[in-house]
Amino acid sequence: MGRQWLHAKREVAGLKKGQVTGKLVKEIMVAAKLGGADPNGNARLFAAVEKARRASVSRDVIERAIKKGGGIGGEKLVMEHVVFEGYAPNKVPIIVEVLTDNTNRTTPEMRVLFKKGGQLGAPASNKFLFDHVGLVEAHHANTATDIEEAAIEAGAQNVEPLSHSESDDIPEGTTGARFITERADLHNVSQWLAQNGWTVVTSELGYLAKSFPDLTDEERNQTGEFLHTLEDHDDVHRVWAALK
Repeated sequence: MGRQWLHAKREVAGLKKGQVTGKLVKEIMVAAKLGGADPNGNARLFAAVEKARRASVSRDVIERAIKKGGGIGGEKLVMEHVVFEGYAPNKVPIIVEVLTDNTNRTTPEMRVLFKKGGQLGAPASNKFLFDHVGLVEAHHANTATDIEEAAIEAGAQNVEPLSHSESDDIPEGTTGARFITERADLHNVSQWLAQNGWTVVTSELGYLAKSFPDLTDEERNQTGEFLHTLEDHDDVHRVWAALK
């Protein structure tokens, strides 16, 4: 299975530190809202907190985000999850997940970005071109670890190797892997990995393309520039594309 484009685990080169922090904090809040405020019982939240710590987000900011997302205290999270479906230049199918506290602001801004996409055109339904799955990215200190055996034991449907060059979250000198799961099995797979020597860096629901259009290098670069533009928007949470 191909890997998604610009997975949020990857800090895009050139993003300002404040923008990166904002996206990480938003992920923590959403994870706490969806799965509870205890990182030990919420694999997605645990991964988001660890990612924020590696990015030097302060403990106070992390704790406030958990409380807000988990509905603890007086401050409640008001955040809508909006999905835009369409095509990047060169007819590359994309799904864009947005988290916003103001859809009246974000929706027009997204439409403007879509219009700047050259061949993008109007957003259209294309979820049937993707598999909606659970995704767990993790690494193991033992370089001899068998990722296929781990996938079977954990209950994942598929697994593919993941290196440091593909993800900054996978340290050099470790065994990295992306485990693909049924949506309902995401938490159990994450928990098994965490309990068996794996460090989970991403645990979420996502979209993997079923097929990929053939592109020239020039077309691939053009499409990539558009995807970078989408990713740079503060409210964009995930960008999934049929692009290798």
